[in-house]
Amino acid sequence: MGFVIGLIVAGGYGFGFWKFWSGFKRTNFERSLGNQIVLSALWPVLIVANKSYRQNFNKALKGR
Repeated sequence: MGFVIGLIVAGGYGFGFWKFWSGFKRTNFERSLGNQIVLSALWPVLIVANKSYRQNFNKALKGR
């Protein structure tokens, strides 16, 4: 059972990473590879901790 939960969590993390990475150009963040890697990798923490990041994450996902 723990393995299945681990797969679901890893899949959700990977999906969020990929969606933010793909839509990064729609955000207000500086366009640099290092910035894109860090902000994509830390998305779960930043969504909880930072309102501005949350708004930009939604822009990246929805294209607004």
